[in-house]
Amino acid sequence: MAERVETSVPEGENTIEERHVGAMWELEQKLDQPMDEEATKLNTTHRDKNKLSMLMLLRLSFQSLGIVYGDLGTSPLYVFYNTFPDGIEDSEDVIGALSLIIYSLLLVPLIKYVFIVCKANDNGQGGTLAIYSLLCRHAKVSLIPNHQRSDENLTTYSRTLLPEGSFSAKTKKWLEGKHWRKRALLVIVLLGTCMTIGDGILTPAISVLSATGGIKVNNPKMSSDIVVLVAIVILIGLFSMQHYGTHKVGWLFAPIVFIWFLFIGATGIYNICKHDTSVLKAFSPTYIYLYFKRRGRDGWISLGGILLSITGTEALYADIAFFPLLAIQLAFTFFVFPCLLLAYCGQAAYLVNNKDHYQDAFYASIPDTVYWPMFIAATGAAIVGSQATISGTYSIVKQAVSHGCFPRVKIVHTSKKFFGQIYCPDINWILMIGCIAVTASFKNQSQIGNAYGTAVVLVMLMTTLLMVLIMLLVWRCHWSLVLIFAVLSLVVELSYFSAVIFKFIEGGWVPLIIAAISLLVMSVWHYATVKKYEFEVHSKVSMSWILGLGPSLGLVRVPGIGLVYTELARGVPHIFSHFITNLPAIHSVVVFVCVKYLPVYTVPEEERFLVKRIGPKTFRMFRCVARYGYKDLHRKDDDFETKLFNKLLSFVHIETMMEPGANSSTYSSAYSNNENNNMDMFSSMVDYTVSTLDTIVPVDSPHSRMSFRHSNTIEEEEEDELEFLKTCKESGVVHIMGNTVVKARSGAGLPKKIAIDYVYAFLAKVCRENSVILHVPHETLLNVGQVFYV
Repeated sequence: MAERVETSVPEGENTIEERHVGAMWELEQKLDQPMDEEATKLNTTHRDKNKLSMLMLLRLSFQSLGIVYGDLGTSPLYVFYNTFPDGIEDSEDVIGALSLIIYSLLLVPLIKYVFIVCKANDNGQGGTLAIYSLLCRHAKVSLIPNHQRSDENLTTYSRTLLPEGSFSAKTKKWLEGKHWRKRALLVIVLLGTCMTIGDGILTPAISVLSATGGIKVNNPKMSSDIVVLVAIVILIGLFSMQHYGTHKVGWLFAPIVFIWFLFIGATGIYNICKHDTSVLKAFSPTYIYLYFKRRGRDGWISLGGILLSITGTEALYADIAFFPLLAIQLAFTFFVFPCLLLAYCGQAAYLVNNKDHYQDAFYASIPDTVYWPMFIAATGAAIVGSQATISGTYSIVKQAVSHGCFPRVKIVHTSKKFFGQIYCPDINWILMIGCIAVTASFKNQSQIGNAYGTAVVLVMLMTTLLMVLIMLLVWRCHWSLVLIFAVLSLVVELSYFSAVIFKFIEGGWVPLIIAAISLLVMSVWHYATVKKYEFEVHSKVSMSWILGLGPSLGLVRVPGIGLVYTELARGVPHIFSHFITNLPAIHSVVVFVCVKYLPVYTVPEEERFLVKRIGPKTFRMFRCVARYGYKDLHRKDDDFETKLFNKLLSFVHIETMMEPGANSSTYSSAYSNNENNNMDMFSSMVDYTVSTLDTIVPVDSPHSRMSFRHSNTIEEEEEDELEFLKTCKESGVVHIMGNTVVKARSGAGLPKKIAIDYVYAFLAKVCRENSVILHVPHETLLNVGQVFYV
């Protein structure tokens, strides 16, 4: 894991106010030493991942089978059929195809992903968006410029410092230099994400249809429509059960997949011994050359079928968050990989002597005595593999929402015990409709396989491009190593891509249509999100205008607390001026709340809130930045309002302690004697001359010499303010949110008008409101409308 380092900030970039808040935040951590149970457990888990006993490691390796390898393990169901859709002419072609499968499994899942790509994780989180988060921490590539220096103090905000003048530093500077490069990086990330969403549709379709195809093998006269109908029924049942979550049946996943791998491995050994042991010569790469020489263009096109042997590899990378990397590596290297090799070798041995059974090679090669147990195991493994892909799609969508790249959708936390198990109802039904449509339309494995292969190879290409940046900016590898990795990966993956292009008409167009629709939705939403943020920044209210209104803000201050939600982490938002110019009253206490997502996987609960004061104390105005990671959820039982209020009280108390002239006895009530040195350190970080706008007094002024007499007054003011805040809380809390309508300007071009006035307007209408996502009670909600033109 990357080491968290403190880096210097250029002069003028880190304001005195931010240093003040940062010091107060660190001081607050000393007051809030006890961490909640969930955060403690989470941190302990990450610390102990490198200290696992061998017994525990084996146990975790076993458990990883059900979550990580379900998709990859079901590939033997359909690989040979998609490789030879028109039949097998020469037995030697089977040996050549087997050799390609062996080296594909060796180079891509084993070497590239398990031992290289999986190390590029964000505190255990995998996938293209996790890589993007990692890059956003190491370079200023985010298109939403809401980064604050205080964010880098988070315990989960890890990054490495690049040596000046190094190739990595030059790459970072080049990437940050032009806005179009940042956009290009985001497009690569979004394209990989869209293809992963496509996998969520295609994986259940091909896995379940291939598994249920075993019914027809034992009953040749059965209609294919019955097989499709059975597959659709299973798919409907699978998606209908998603809202229950996987925590209740998740313990079954590993045993099911474990039995499946044992079955296919044992069947492979049986077929090799019974039919043809000479297939083992396929381990020589010579047969790959002979295969292409003999089949020519047809052999090259067949790579689209060979590609299916490594499908599930991206799901493997996306699901690494649940287990230590070493456990995943052990499971694949010593169990999954050998079982897959035996399964493919066994099928090849059978096909060498039974070339006419190319359509049902898997089920036809099974001994009659274990046929139905194998059918049950295959169906179970297909469901488990599909479940892992569906859950991964939910996680990907959640990350995209956090990055402002996807419309707000309802996200439900299905387990209080297991962190990260979620369910998205809207996405679930879209996936189900897509799966049923694909299954019913194509009705055969071949066309679905062509579509599946296109999606998989495009995700791999995007991951390779992102890995180049990870190796340079995060791992700081020498450019020659990066070049070797990039060339080898691109040669293999572009070869596969060139093969699937030939199958565009035969189903390869499906993932491209899915990706195009998803990319349109995500691009338009992100564009509007960026423009709304820029509008907020450019139209924020100046502090001089606020100060000119006086303590009452020129209005009647009614009892209560007003929480004004804004995208801004700095400054007073335009919605506030719009509100007070149209209404004659405002609450006695105003808190500007910014719900901000950071490029980290989680923000510990004790580090969630940053509070600071706006204006003089008499104005009773505060800002609270609520920070979340892309894996964090807004749960209904979080009691966001109470936690925010408690942090507000803590801020007032700490602010008083840090003011010049405060009684030193105040500190002893909160700190032990051995922590007084820490207080000196915090004091040296704060410039008290501008700590608040109403206390602009030099430290060495005559006023500071009156601090002892003034300390009692400070303590009394603190008690009065705390009591005032509690009274306002009892009077009621109102949530004030902006209902911003985005429209295209009158002179905008036709593409922008379509994107904003139609696509974005539709998405904004059907997506969840912010108030719903944040679980704001409807009776305490006040919407302020405004129109913004782009």
